[in-house]
Amino acid sequence: VIGENAKSGDLEVNPVRAKATNNMRTQAKDEKLYLTPPKKFSIEELIGYMSEDEVIEVTPQSVRLRKSELDSGVRE
Repeated sequence: VIGENAKSGDLEVNPVRAKATNNMRTQAKDEKLYLTPPKKFSIEELIGYMSEDEVIEVTPQSVRLRKSELDSGVRE
């Protein structure tokens, strides 16, 4: 899970792929983009935050929230 969406439903995003910058008007806006730091949730907070199609991964280094079905084609 990368971020929150105000609308219902999920947005498909690929955090690994860089955004195409072929439009000259949007290049200046991308230079001034500031990201907020990620929120650190406890396990109890994640349980209250998650929806039915999400699971919590607990590893020794981190606690993550992710979709139970990773393939977006199967999720729809």
